[in-house]
Amino acid sequence: MERKDNNQAKAPQGEAARILTEFLEVAITCIIFLKGVYPHGAFERRRYMNVVVHRARHPQLRDYIHSSVNGLLPFIQKGLVERVVVIFFDNEDFPIERFVFKVNLNLSYGSKVEQSDLEFSLRSFLIKLPVSESLTKLLPRGCRWEITAYFRALPEASTSKDSELIWIPTDTKQWQQPPLITPIKSMNSEPLGVHLWMKSKNVCKLVTATTPKRVPCCSVLLQDSD
Repeated sequence: MERKDNNQAKAPQGEAARILTEFLEVAITCIIFLKGVYPHGAFERRRYMNVVVHRARHPQLRDYIHSSVNGLLPFIQKGLVERVVVIFFDNEDFPIERFVFKVNLNLSYGSKVEQSDLEFSLRSFLIKLPVSESLTKLLPRGCRWEITAYFRALPEASTSKDSELIWIPTDTKQWQQPPLITPIKSMNSEPLGVHLWMKSKNVCKLVTATTPKRVPCCSVLLQDSD
């Protein structure tokens, strides 16, 4: 099993998956900074892909984002992950806004992955995100957020134990009315395609699984109509 995982990591898809998870960690941190969930002093400026980004100073926040995204790496390599979503909830635990990363990894791609090409395409997301701030709603006091992954199929039980400890099933339901959708950025650079959009609550609220307020968590969903 270890040899198989090593082969996956060395394959073109494995390299693309590694670059993607690294990018998602940075992009999600930027979104959390953008939404103003924590004081700006909780972040520090860093440079990534030759773009100024923000990195969480607090070890618990930084480790949560890192472990959550990196826990998806074996699933992304197998083409199981369809979307990675950052969801913001109000103080009554109703989702009010979602940033959706839809990912598509071409498992049949056999050529060498040009890291510079992928990074150039992904870099555009980091440039676009800060200017999308005017499209977002102000978050209410006492809100919380979480990272949710939507899977194309249920992962096998033999998947790494570390990932099983991080990602748990959830029964989060969808909005009763179609949400407002704002496209942010898209890219296609073989073997990877990424699309980012923002969904905001329209009028109706939805019923969702209860989690502790103001404490970020991560979860996993099977593919649905969201």
